[in-house]
Amino acid sequence: MKILTAHQPVYLPWLGLFHKITLSDTYVYLDTVQYLKKDWNNRNKIKTAQGWIWLTVPVITKGKFEQTLQEVKINNQIDWRRKHWQSIRVNYSKAPYFQRYADFFEGVYQREWDYLNDLNEVILRFLLNELRIKVNFTKASTQLKLEGTKSDLVLDMCLKLNADVYIFGALGKDYAEVDKFNERGIKVIFQNYQHPDYSQQFGRFEPYMSVIDLLFNHGDASLDILMSGNITRDEVLRM
Repeated sequence: MKILTAHQPVYLPWLGLFHKITLSDTYVYLDTVQYLKKDWNNRNKIKTAQGWIWLTVPVITKGKFEQTLQEVKINNQIDWRRKHWQSIRVNYSKAPYFQRYADFFEGVYQREWDYLNDLNEVILRFLLNELRIKVNFTKASTQLKLEGTKSDLVLDMCLKLNADVYIFGALGKDYAEVDKFNERGIKVIFQNYQHPDYSQQFGRFEPYMSVIDLLFNHGDASLDILMSGNITRDEVLRM
């Protein structure tokens, strides 16, 4: 049984994305769809002593409403790299496992990035490796020629990759045409991620942070924490 999932490239992703990937054999890095303002493609949250804050990568959008994610250029006229690294370092330097990952992130923010897509991919691949998640990573823009939009695009992806099961995020219920998948013998599962509690810096637990919050605080235990209370791959196979 081949299990497939996909997601748009996002900046410093949250825990739920990694749960979805862990359930799958193949993950499609869906960088051929349209960029959306005020989404997660170029921003995410970290925790500070004053509460959570956004880290947002500035991008060029003027006159580019229909640009796809692979086309989005970063606005390097804004000094975002120094700000992001400073925010991460200041708020996590005392976390138990910060030093383990610090060199990678410092290197990321020392490098000038032209395209958001490249930045997000490098970070995601690093995080998958550190979480010990093994998956067939397939990049849509270079490895697939997908047709259709929304549910039809996902179905086309499933057919081209010979998937038996497709895992949608929770919001997939808003647009997935399940009958079409059933007609082609593809089982559809909608993720229902239960966010775990774990110890953080600065007191009261704050959910829905970037996964780096978990990694910096828990290191090798991060994947077990991330999966706790949630469906596993073995359970998906038995469904």
